[in-house]
Amino acid sequence: MSDSELVRIAVVIARSGIASRRAAEAIVRERRVSVDGQITTDLSLRVNPHTQRITLDGRPLPRQEPLRYFVLNKPPGVVSTAHDDRGRRTVVDFLPDHAPRCVPVGRLDLDSTGLMLLTNDGPLITGLLHPSREVQRVYLAEIVGHPSDAALDRIFAGVEDDGDLLRAKPSRSRRPGRKLADRRTTSWLTLTLHTGRKREVRRLCEAIGHPVLTLQRVRFGPLLLRDLAEGKTRPLSRREVRLLRRAAGLSNDSADAERPSHHD
Repeated sequence: MSDSELVRIAVVIARSGIASRRAAEAIVRERRVSVDGQITTDLSLRVNPHTQRITLDGRPLPRQEPLRYFVLNKPPGVVSTAHDDRGRRTVVDFLPDHAPRCVPVGRLDLDSTGLMLLTNDGPLITGLLHPSREVQRVYLAEIVGHPSDAALDRIFAGVEDDGDLLRAKPSRSRRPGRKLADRRTTSWLTLTLHTGRKREVRRLCEAIGHPVLTLQRVRFGPLLLRDLAEGKTRPLSRREVRLLRRAAGLSNDSADAERPSHHD
């Protein structure tokens, strides 16, 4: 790690898992952090966490794992959490054996499929999920029936449901529908959202009388699902990480972002 790639002290503390970035800055200001035996209150101080001794209240920080970023095409029936008390399969079960501890960014319903981001980059997770960032989420939904233009206008204008104002930008998909056993037919919608409320797409479609049969997330921020097979993962490229950090409102300065270990 060269001098130009040193990491700010608060970032090192946050990535150790002890505290959030903001809380880490407060810890430094409280004179609780030492670098190579010297107490520091300098938030601009850049350090090498691999070669310098950094302590909090006299104790070494936990060893930091390298930052990792993966995309998963989540299959149906898989839980979008790191652990499940009922023993069901979770999204982290699909990560490579060598991957460090990563967590999913946001959730998909149990029966929904598609793009899931998994990472151990805490500040990135916080930034991407913060409502103020309005990170785009795009879904492909198979619904019962064929909604009218007026019904789609309701989705665009917003629907009140259980105290939430749900809203999406809908467009009709060219994907062909199918006939159901009860003689009804299906059609497909692409819906673009900037929030991550629970079951938001399903609630919107139910509100206009066209319940969802299948739902797939095809985009999250700058990330696209493309042709990634269901149940498969892939590491992000450096360019994708840079774009994600920009979407989360984070600096792409190498002092704040360690690069993935693979090449583009």
